[in-house]
Amino acid sequence: MNISEVRRRFTELIQRPHGEFRLAEGALLIAQEEYPHLDVQAYLRRLDAMAEVVSSRLGLEIDPQQIVAHINAYLFDEQGFHGNQDDYYDTRNSFLNEVIERKTGIPITLSVVYLELARQVGLPIVGVSMPGHFLVRYSAQPTVFWIDPYYRGKILSQEDCQQRLTDMYGQMVAWSDTYLQPVSDHAILQRMLYNLKAIYVQQGDHRRALRVVERLLLLRPDVLTEIRDRGLLQAQLGALDAALDDLQHYLQLSPEAPDASLITQHITALRQHLQR
Repeated sequence: MNISEVRRRFTELIQRPHGEFRLAEGALLIAQEEYPHLDVQAYLRRLDAMAEVVSSRLGLEIDPQQIVAHINAYLFDEQGFHGNQDDYYDTRNSFLNEVIERKTGIPITLSVVYLELARQVGLPIVGVSMPGHFLVRYSAQPTVFWIDPYYRGKILSQEDCQQRLTDMYGQMVAWSDTYLQPVSDHAILQRMLYNLKAIYVQQGDHRRALRVVERLLLLRPDVLTEIRDRGLLQAQLGALDAALDDLQHYLQLSPEAPDASLITQHITALRQHLQR
């Protein structure tokens, strides 16, 4: 499977409305650009089989916390899924195929696995994009609680979630109840890509970072900073004309941006290079 075909399939999938595509399929298509021979349907069938095992054990159980307990026992105790605390920034933690094979990942990819299983057994849960840590939320009223797949499906109250944030950031990040609101599956894919982008930029892997930014712009073409970053990455890779177009477009749409002066300097340098 070549990249252009994978990208076409990803584009078709994300153009569907929320709820009309399968989150795991989107996550696997993200991975397929890195793993061209990845069999998306085979991994979806594996997730289906896992959900069938959980479903067979639930019987007539309707208590949501008991259903969560069954999912946790199967996923974490029997299957051995766990948060990768030894090598958190390994890119394999962001690729769903690797998470399923290695049974380890970061909060968002473990949450994708959890969402797949829980949704198939009828548990109404959604993703929650809290700063620095992804969770899932049981949303049926009047009972609302949060689940942390990175820590073996631990059930959390709102106060527990606030403590999670404090443990990570201290007083640097003020609490907001909006942190615990549900996000769409599109937003989950977007955050997965942001994680990958951050790792690739840190590693200086401009080509892979550019491919991530291109997919982010498929999801959210209105995010001007991604147009800027596409231009900066293209400049690093020697695509100077394309870089100049993006950076000029960024300034046209956002002339008062905080980094406008710096981007102007980049544009000037690119023009000089092209004139030579």
